[in-house]
Amino acid sequence: MLDFLKRPVETFQEFVLLSGRAFRNIFRSPHYADDILLQMDIIGAGSLFIVSLIGFFSGVVMALQMSRALATYGAQGKIGEIVSITLVRELGPVLASLLVAGRNASGIASELGSMRVTEQIDAMRALGTDPIQKLVTPRLIATAVVLPLLTIIADFLGLVGGYFIAATMLDITRSQYWSSAWQVLEYNDLTQGLIKPFLFAIVIALVGCYYGMHTSGGTQGVGRATTKAVVVSSVWIFVITSMLDPLFVNL
Repeated sequence: MLDFLKRPVETFQEFVLLSGRAFRNIFRSPHYADDILLQMDIIGAGSLFIVSLIGFFSGVVMALQMSRALATYGAQGKIGEIVSITLVRELGPVLASLLVAGRNASGIASELGSMRVTEQIDAMRALGTDPIQKLVTPRLIATAVVLPLLTIIADFLGLVGGYFIAATMLDITRSQYWSSAWQVLEYNDLTQGLIKPFLFAIVIALVGCYYGMHTSGGTQGVGRATTKAVVVSSVWIFVITSMLDPLFVNL
């Protein structure tokens, strides 16, 4: 009667076991520092341009859209506050994480999936190397380190984009814009602006690694694993932020 629940429950169980082993390996040797640095370069430096671009134009679009609504109440001087709060609290972490999920969760899943179908992972086990410690944990650590940094860059460039619109179209001075954008932020805003991408990074890395490590069916299976990794990690980003927002709002 409940046969349709077996596969989802089994998938969740396997994911939890993989996550537990990956976290445990953080505190065990060897740590494969070279692999961690390589993944930080691939995930961080590789995503820097697209995250910066999206961050800047997010600020531009937000300032343009909000300026019209604020003009109705004669409150265009508040544009810096709105752009700052929206980017730092929500839009910056979510957009940066979605871009990293699309670019790197797919990359992780396809890379590990290719290793899986070509039996390279089985060869690691035969040689006495733990694939979780060698392949999953470095990607987990690297993503958790670089995604908050990418979010900070996206937030700053979003504020720069908002200032570009405020200075060129709304006649708002530089000091007025930046002082209001900075002063409106509280520790609560900065905290959730950094905690969210950290949690998103953990989900992105583990989901990509899970689907990569459980790939089957040859090259078609790699394609399916890549698609699932992007979809599932993107959905979980919105689920997590919807769960965290009520907590921070009530603080």
